[in-house]
Amino acid sequence: MNMQKMLKDLQKMQTKMSQAQTNLQSQSFEAEAGGGMVKVVINGQGIITSIKLNPNAVDKDDVEALEDLIMAAVNAAVKKKDDATSSSMNELTQGMKIPGLF
Repeated sequence: MNMQKMLKDLQKMQTKMSQAQTNLQSQSFEAEAGGGMVKVVINGQGIITSIKLNPNAVDKDDVEALEDLIMAAVNAAVKKKDDATSSSMNELTQGMKIPGLF
């Protein structure tokens, strides 16, 4: 096996992975819960950038329901981001599980 070619291939993969990570960080991931009563947007770094509440979701006698909707929407947005990250990395690594990448 040609060690120089292997190193060159690894450098190409590293460049592609860096580009993929930059691309993912610039994306937004939106999710909703309760049929659109709560909408959450996170960026590619997992930081919440927006929360929208339908006024009908706010019931002072049932705050726990609103808390549950917010949590569900945030978790769904995080899952979308994680799925996009995994999909992007799997394309680059062709399904190989490389420790420390994601």
